[in-house]
Amino acid sequence: MSECLIRGEGMSRSFHGGGFFRRGRSIQAVSDVSISLSRGEAVGLVGESGSGKSTIGRLMLGLMPLSGGRILFDGDDLAVLDEKRRGALRRRMQMVFQDPYSSLDPRRTVGSQVEDGLSIHGIVPRGERGARVAELLAQVGLEPHHAARTPHQFSGGQRQRVAIARALATNPDFLVADEPVSALDVSVQAQVMALLADLRSRLGLAMLFISHDLPVVRHLCDRVVVLYLGRVMEEGPVSEVLRAPHHPYTRALLSAAPSLHAESRRERVVLRGEPPSPANPPSGCVFRTRCPHAIEACAAQPPPLEPREAPGHRVACIRHDIG
Repeated sequence: MSECLIRGEGMSRSFHGGGFFRRGRSIQAVSDVSISLSRGEAVGLVGESGSGKSTIGRLMLGLMPLSGGRILFDGDDLAVLDEKRRGALRRRMQMVFQDPYSSLDPRRTVGSQVEDGLSIHGIVPRGERGARVAELLAQVGLEPHHAARTPHQFSGGQRQRVAIARALATNPDFLVADEPVSALDVSVQAQVMALLADLRSRLGLAMLFISHDLPVVRHLCDRVVVLYLGRVMEEGPVSEVLRAPHHPYTRALLSAAPSLHAESRRERVVLRGEPPSPANPPSGCVFRTRCPHAIEACAAQPPPLEPREAPGHRVACIRHDIG
């Protein structure tokens, strides 16, 4: 793998009370999370709803301010860059959203929306933009004449292809794909996954792939980071973490994931209770209130991420005896 392209170090993000929460109360959405990606590498970010996955994606793109930590892109700290340099970096970072229906403007042609990035960043001269749009649509498996259509004339899978073409228009180095296939029919999910894998390979994209679907992550990613209540429970190479998970939470997620291979099926781990509120997380290990292996010591302090046997495989759990 090549050199590190982007690294979030000790990322934290809190929100203050308002609306449904009592005034003045702080909600810790992400707590001391570090994630790095090399050029051409795909990292999967998995966890239940509310675990902080999408928040981390937005933090790493600079779409949301950090409460703590920093983001380094090509060695530059995003927080200290002036607006000109920050604008230049934005071109190199793009996002594909979960819902292709709401991420595109229904009143505009898809060609004009793919062209936006070319125009805003001045990447291609005006007279050449139509040809570049046609190239981008072809790159994602669509036809040049599709540029004249509006989003309602496409299927869900085709709309997501348009959204991917729009993200690729600025020639990004880093792509955040936030549940990009979860809103699609099962029959087209595999096609979009194959497209993302091909684009990553051909273009050398670093990709943060956010998902709750472990089989998808297994297929597409090199490494995986498992989140629970805004904290990392386990991380490492996909082949190692999904083959021999050490953390009880990772085991529970895997046991609930469908498998086509009988030898890969695991005994179902049923988690007790509901996830605690991020406004009032448990002391110590935040997973302990649902963990089948929790002991009294788990309440004392948050467990550090510690290495296991395989290189790069780290687990936040004091119960080494269940690994």
